Amino acid sequence: MKKTSKWKGLALATVIAASSIVTPAMAAEYQTSVWSRQQAEKVKLTEETTAPEVDLEFDLVAPDQWVWDTWPLQERDGSLAIVNGYRVAFALVAPRSLGWGERHTEARIGMFYSKNGKDWTYAGIPYEYENAKGYMQWAGTAMLDEDGKVHLFYTATGDRENWDYNGWDKRAVQRLAKTTFGIETGKDGVKLTNEGEHEIILEADGKHYETIEQADSPIITAFRDPFFIQDPNTGKEYILFEGQAGSDRDYIKPENIGDEDYRSTHSVPEGAEKFNGNIGIAEVLDEDVSELKLLPPLLESVGTNHQLERPHMVINGDEYYLFTISHTFTYAPGLTGPDGVYGFVSNGLFGEKKPMNESGLVIANPSENPYQAYSWMVLPNQQVISFINEPLDENGHVKFGGTFSSTLKLKLDGEGSKIMKEGKTGEIKPFGANR
Repeated sequence: MKKTSKWKGLALATVIAASSIVTPAMAAEYQTSVWSRQQAEKVKLTEETTAPEVDLEFDLVAPDQWVWDTWPLQERDGSLAIVNGYRVAFALVAPRSLGWGERHTEARIGMFYSKNGKDWTYAGIPYEYENAKGYMQWAGTAMLDEDGKVHLFYTATGDRENWDYNGWDKRAVQRLAKTTFGIETGKDGVKLTNEGEHEIILEADGKHYETIEQADSPIITAFRDPFFIQDPNTGKEYILFEGQAGSDRDYIKPENIGDEDYRSTHSVPEGAEKFNGNIGIAEVLDEDVSELKLLPPLLESVGTNHQLERPHMVINGDEYYLFTISHTFTYAPGLTGPDGVYGFVSNGLFGEKKPMNESGLVIANPSENPYQAYSWMVLPNQQVISFINEPLDENGHVKFGGTFSSTLKLKLDGEGSKIMKEGKTGEIKPFGANR
């Protein structure tokens, strides 16, 4: 898709700061917030944002599997689901017989359970692969409803009927999908039962969210990582997801660069407009979370960063914390930052989102071990889970992880944050209104 001038159109008005009373009916009035080049240029590691070094003597939570992106089973209101004393988690898995780099194209979603939230048992893949959508199933979330039904949301990636490994990342369409299960517990642990029909619940529209046919970047395009959320201030429900800006935003506008003073002294390198990440949102229209209404993005990083992966949200009163993970290599030309989790805070779901700690950086790997962990997820009680990625040993050699990393504790304070302490490996403590 041909990109138009980065200065196309007039500068938009100041982003409207919407409060928590904003409703989906008013969604056309809110403006997508911007993570600008000026803000991202302030990204730097500090004592408050640097994660501790990964212990290289780590155990494997599932010795025969690579394990990466992880999420817990949560109740509809976001609380940790505890079913007859068991906590349940899901993660992307692939056989360790595959190479580290091969795992993505063979990804499935595995299930784990634990009584204490620290010692996890791998229970296998809970669905029949032949029933699932996509050639591979990528990250999502899981919700336990009031009737005891598990809703598993995931990314259906690739067309199984016409799959080809050659250049797959440029051709593998991504769509949001879901299925449902019953859940049973017993002396043998936890199992999911009565697998429901797998269905596609959302696809890129080409306008707000780029389709694979429109993609014009050296990095894979995205329409993935569904995250279910119920807004406690309105009772309304939504799905958040990672996307790329569509046809209405195929250029860099002034706000994507920064304020007037910054723009007067900074130029934008050629090709920056092809780094066009955003965080999308869709309104849930039914109890079964099968009917969705696509809304304009909550946040965009056009000209700043190409990937705003696994978006998720923590809500404290009127403060809405939007988190996302990103890589060093996905920054646009002229910018750089660490692999880490980035955060933005607003007053209300649709309010203007301001980058935390001025730049957006909340947690990052230490500079001497820049890829040791990834895929951080901030839970409602500010626990942060992740997986061990590619830590370096004393000789500077990579030791591939593929297992749960240590849980961190984060303190959120308005637009600021601080890493408080390191917990147990893979630990998930109870959280939520009734915990």
